[in-house]
Amino acid sequence: MAFPNGGLITETNRQYYAGSQGFQVEDPLGQLSFTFTFDTDLVLGSYNPTDTNYALNNFKLYQSSDGILFTEVITEYGLNNNIISFPQLSPIPYGDVIVCQLKMIDGGAYGDRDAFGMTVEENYGSYAYITLNDIINNFIVAYVGNGKLISDVKRTDVMFHAKRGLQEFSYDTLKSIKSQELTIPPSLSLAIPQDYVNYVRMSWIDAQGVKHIIHPTTLTSNPTQTPTQDNLGVPIQSNFDDNIEGTSITDERWRSQNNGIIANNLNFVQALNGGYYCGYGNGYGYYGQRYGLDPQYANVNGSFTINEREGKFSFSSDLVGSLIILEYISDGLAYELDTKVPKMAEEAMYAHILHSIISTRSNQPEYLVQRLKKESFAKLRNAKIRLSNIKIEEITQVMRGKSKWIKH
Repeated sequence: MAFPNGGLITETNRQYYAGSQGFQVEDPLGQLSFTFTFDTDLVLGSYNPTDTNYALNNFKLYQSSDGILFTEVITEYGLNNNIISFPQLSPIPYGDVIVCQLKMIDGGAYGDRDAFGMTVEENYGSYAYITLNDIINNFIVAYVGNGKLISDVKRTDVMFHAKRGLQEFSYDTLKSIKSQELTIPPSLSLAIPQDYVNYVRMSWIDAQGVKHIIHPTTLTSNPTQTPTQDNLGVPIQSNFDDNIEGTSITDERWRSQNNGIIANNLNFVQALNGGYYCGYGNGYGYYGQRYGLDPQYANVNGSFTINEREGKFSFSSDLVGSLIILEYISDGLAYELDTKVPKMAEEAMYAHILHSIISTRSNQPEYLVQRLKKESFAKLRNAKIRLSNIKIEEITQVMRGKSKWIKH
């Protein structure tokens, strides 16, 4: 269906896939305003390319007199509620075509094709989600009023429980895993992402693009405090009566260590110079070479720790310069773009809000609270099953060959 016809889809195919919408002026006197109906709100920093705020725009506006050759509009215009307006004395002439191109990776199809950005791509797949604001509005309509379980409730209360539900769902139910592609610098440290809650996995990427899991290590740890001490071992204070913090010697030693020694990844020369001996701590430093290695340290992919003092991930020395992918979870509320719920979990969210509101009110029958609790749990379980996205064909493919005999 190329055009919206009253259903939930409100964008045309051209708006969704190409990120563009155009109008041809039909008024002989010209046209001053144009209303665009993208699902994405237009953002205008400035119409002037020489203005630093111009980079804030998430679109470019083009004009053509013949509908073939387009040039960017860099004369004065304004934006309000996705309506672009031109000055009273500068209407767009009759017969001209105005096109709004949202920024996209390939730059779009108009003018110099330089509308570079990610606005269009960020909208792809959006139909699978419902916004948190719509969740709140729908809940108030369906569950609040005379003759319903909740006769009256403040919108702020519903908003609070909706946000708390989104946070809890994000940890183990929703598809809230984010990832960053980063390169490990010579400092062997990377800052924790701004919206980070917990890590899922860390991997380094080889020349073929294949992931290799980097495991956390228990051989060392990052101290949370590093007070400077005097000759008697007493922390030294500054003029402001707080301890003077120094650099961590533990961190420095770990950054300078040879990870091949700890991971049992020794070359022939290293083996001759001590690899035969019993292990780490005997003066040679080769971990477990005589009595057998410990599998938890037998890892050629490097290791990492979380440095809470500096708010960074610290990596072993063999990973310097490596390309890694950091996968982590957030709580779904860090940015406005995050505040959306998969439609497969929509009913679970309503059940969570309903139970949370009823259970926190006084003089509520306990049987009702328990019933809503069970319903909330059951709907959350259904949401997890739906979002797990298990396909029988994929399981079949994984299990092929599992019945083969393993020869020893």
